[in-house]
Amino acid sequence: MNSTPITGLILIVDDTPTNLDVISEALVNAGHNVAIATSGERALQQVERRQPDLILLDVMMPGIDGFETCKRLKANAKTRDIPVMFMTAVADLDNKVKGLKLGAVDYITKPFQEEEVLTRVKTHLQLYFLTQNLEQQVEQKTAALQAAQLQIIQREKLSALGNLVAGIAHEIANPVGFLSGNIQPALDYIKDLFGLLDLVQKESSNFSPAIEKEIEAIDLEFIRKDLPQLVGSMKEGVNRIKDISNSLRIFARADSISPIACNIHDGIDSTIMILKHRLKASDTHPDIQIIKDYGDLPLVECYAGQLNQVFMNLLANAIDALEEANIGRSYAEIQSNPNQIIIKTELSEDRQRVIICFKDNGMGMIESVKQNIFDHLFTTKAVGKGTGLGLAIARQIIEEKHGGTIHADSTFGVGTEFTIAIPIKEAI
Repeated sequence: MNSTPITGLILIVDDTPTNLDVISEALVNAGHNVAIATSGERALQQVERRQPDLILLDVMMPGIDGFETCKRLKANAKTRDIPVMFMTAVADLDNKVKGLKLGAVDYITKPFQEEEVLTRVKTHLQLYFLTQNLEQQVEQKTAALQAAQLQIIQREKLSALGNLVAGIAHEIANPVGFLSGNIQPALDYIKDLFGLLDLVQKESSNFSPAIEKEIEAIDLEFIRKDLPQLVGSMKEGVNRIKDISNSLRIFARADSISPIACNIHDGIDSTIMILKHRLKASDTHPDIQIIKDYGDLPLVECYAGQLNQVFMNLLANAIDALEEANIGRSYAEIQSNPNQIIIKTELSEDRQRVIICFKDNGMGMIESVKQNIFDHLFTTKAVGKGTGLGLAIARQIIEEKHGGTIHADSTFGVGTEFTIAIPIKEAI
């Protein structure tokens, strides 16, 4: 059983020197630290500078009495949790009820009985310390629960997104493969058919009027030039779809229980490809330029799918910021300061970390928003457009899964830059 004495800092508030001497001596002898105030006003000033663990407060004092002093203590967020014990020579029921309603925890009566005072002080210090410890444990458990919730949400989002994207990529693969495999034979057939037509025209110098009329109607010479180009454009389109499908596969890479060798640039490029539709100009917003300033990075061991989720969140947020900044801007203003997202990668000076920056020239953030953007459930977006989980999950992925850092630098009216630093574990 723990026999360590319970001691603390006790503030005694009394305007009578004799009372102060008697009770402070008893408390000091019991191992407590003691502070003294001779009035309610001085007591209020002292607790602002140094908060005690318990206050012994005389009821009858000149100036503001004990009741008013207690009332002010309980009205202050910094001091309201400090336990207050009243000291009084008048122990009638009305005064006791009034004091307890104001937030006091106990009464001791004058003349003081030393053993009683020390016992009551010990009891209330113990309760105060237990309460503080309990509140701290609740905060720790709440933080742990929020972290666990974020991990669950992160895994579910990544799994659902990965399955969706992988499924789309798989469904695209077969028809794209069919088209890609048949375009070249189709071009060969077209070449053969035109060769045959050339031969027929050479061997038959005189066509019937009906054939001549049809050749003129369909503009055979134009078809001869345009049809191969048309099929060539189809081939380019198929190659484009193959690139998109490949980007989806890269983005949706499932993470194993350990990191995998990853080309950071592939992950960023796949994210840009997936969000490319939001970068193009539309009736509601101008185009957004992506400026890539990639450094020479080694393959890095990381959780590729989760890292791609971070890239997706940062890029989507930058696009949202630019779209919001475009509201009310004239065409001339946009032309003079076009929408841009700069993505820069480099090695740190000691070559031990990969640095990845996403910088936009949107509206930026005010200081109060910047201080809270990584908080759980914090969002500035309208209801239904933001959950307040994206950046909290991003921070968890970077800091907890990769041992890195992520921070935001933003100036209102200028733009925002997110910087990620990830320690390098080069692939063997």
